[in-house]
Amino acid sequence: MKKFFSLLLTGVMSVMLLAGCGNTANDSSPASSSTPSAGAEERSITIAQSANFSMGFAPGVQSYEATYYMNNFYEGLVEYRDGEYLPCLATDWVSSDDGLTYTFRLRGGKWSDGVEVTASDFVYAWQRLADPATGSVYAPLLSIVSGYAEAQASGDMSLLAVSAKSSTTLVVTLTGHYDWFLREVCTSIATMPLRQDVVQRLKQEADAANDNLKEDETPRRWWSDPTRLVTNGPYTASAEDENALTLTENTAYGKKLTGPEDLTFCFGDTQTAEVLYDQGVVDAVWPLTEEEMAEQMEADETWQAEPVLETYSVMFNCSRLEDESIRKALSLVIDREQLTAMAGITAQPAEGLVPPGVPEDNADLDFRACGGSLLDNDPESYADRCQDAVDLMQNAGYDRGSDLSAELGALEYLYVDQGSNKTVAMALCGMWGHYLGVNVTPRAVTSAELASAMRSGNYTLAGMSVSAVCSDAECFLMDWTTGNRDNFLHYENSAYDTLMSIIAGAEDGSARMGCLHDAEDLLLEIDCAISPLYTVGTAWKLRDTYLGAIRDPRGWFDFRGVYPKPVTVQ
Repeated sequence: MKKFFSLLLTGVMSVMLLAGCGNTANDSSPASSSTPSAGAEERSITIAQSANFSMGFAPGVQSYEATYYMNNFYEGLVEYRDGEYLPCLATDWVSSDDGLTYTFRLRGGKWSDGVEVTASDFVYAWQRLADPATGSVYAPLLSIVSGYAEAQASGDMSLLAVSAKSSTTLVVTLTGHYDWFLREVCTSIATMPLRQDVVQRLKQEADAANDNLKEDETPRRWWSDPTRLVTNGPYTASAEDENALTLTENTAYGKKLTGPEDLTFCFGDTQTAEVLYDQGVVDAVWPLTEEEMAEQMEADETWQAEPVLETYSVMFNCSRLEDESIRKALSLVIDREQLTAMAGITAQPAEGLVPPGVPEDNADLDFRACGGSLLDNDPESYADRCQDAVDLMQNAGYDRGSDLSAELGALEYLYVDQGSNKTVAMALCGMWGHYLGVNVTPRAVTSAELASAMRSGNYTLAGMSVSAVCSDAECFLMDWTTGNRDNFLHYENSAYDTLMSIIAGAEDGSARMGCLHDAEDLLLEIDCAISPLYTVGTAWKLRDTYLGAIRDPRGWFDFRGVYPKPVTVQ
């Protein structure tokens, strides 16, 4: 019996975690591991975290939080590790002469009930992912697949250009030359396969149970009980309740499992996690508390949190705030240094919409570092920026904002009241009122209310974390094209649309990157359709007696390869 590991992961997170075959791997231990040794004895240690598991354990689920452990359950087409594409379920793949059609040959893996994984399982999973009825935040991953827009508009998922040529041959046709298709789409948790017969059976059982639901009971969903799912990855769920989830080795996996045979995750808070780690009960913690990250920074001036692929931003409804000079004025008086101080120890003033951590054409380079800062965050020039904002307002015919309020009515800034968002909202509205005389009322709404208002255009100003479903600059910029279903800015610019079209068809990596930088500059500096505020980071630690934990740039963890660090005998 292999050693039974548990790894502690804690805290509330806003980006996607856990990857399957799609890891950009790093086996080195993260931040700090100076707490007591785990020892060599056989033991059970727990994985605890406070994510919302109620959203389900299946590819294509609705929320980012529900994907944290998908890589332990499922396996996808391709693995991207150390800059190379490696086979997972796909033994090999070829692209057509025009580079638009990919054909994958599958190796014939097994589901946990012994049934063979087929190309049709991928077709079903991808169609379900693209279906608006699923409501998945990962659906835009497939926006580059031919027929996606038509399928979403009509509800006919057969229009999506994904097909099973045979049980072992999957064919996908794209709308352009997306060099991140293999790296980001084919390695994603959301595009892993699903068994249609199992989903349908579990749906029927859930519907039958809900027919007799008591008033105080939560409705069942087909994925509510992970122990009922069939999986094709290294683990299956063997036990689950409101406090813990236990994963056991999938004996039908077909590959040698080098790490723990069992993983147990229990749900708790970061403070409790630190106590358990200090006591030697657990061997990994994520994320670290604000206090510990502050200690890390104080102890090592070179220490940095790992980037999170999101940028908290002010969203302008361009169909209401049509004059870019007004949007520019509102952006100029924002003191990002002040807001960043409210947003936590890892927050940094935004320098663009694309955050740090997103690669340039060369994976060794960073898109943000190569593009430089598009936003002036120098405290010494803040007074000048505020005067420039006043001048812009006056030139546009608005006297300290009074006429703007009369024209547009009462102005509100919508935000979701979590974390530091309320404090930031109050400060923002104060800046707009003080420097421009524009009276904006902050109003807290639910996540669902914010999404509805932004999609319908029933808002003027809002705060939102702009994240991407993959680690590529194009994924932060592609939503803002004219007519895009996810264009919450309601921004229209034919020049921007042309740039994004060129990017989609670009075969030269350097030219593509140049156009991406131009597109970001047009969106932010010229049209000021959005005003990025700050980026955030995260940190984690694995006890130095263990190796093999992986966190890829998208934030997904993989613990299947964790093993005890060899002990050197003196």
